[in-house]
Amino acid sequence: MAMANINIFTDEAVKAKCERLYESLGLNISTAVNIFFRQSLLVNGLPFDVKADIPNETTLAAFREGDAILADRSVKGYTDINDLRTALEV
Repeated sequence: MAMANINIFTDEAVKAKCERLYESLGLNISTAVNIFFRQSLLVNGLPFDVKADIPNETTLAAFREGDAILADRSVKGYTDINDLRTALEV
């Protein structure tokens, strides 16, 4: 198989930490990157979820509203779905 050279720029500290990590796994950076590439091909995308776990302002507002409802003893709760449906129909 013909090999191709790839140049990647990254932070020196990140590179050093990755070298130590991969060395502890018996790998070098080239092997680790090749594993990443092969896994990307296997799953037809990035081999891990890419997402921000920081809720947006709308979601934060909903969390705050939910917390306020839970803390407010005057808010009626329902344990029976039929009772809830009846209350919603009013």
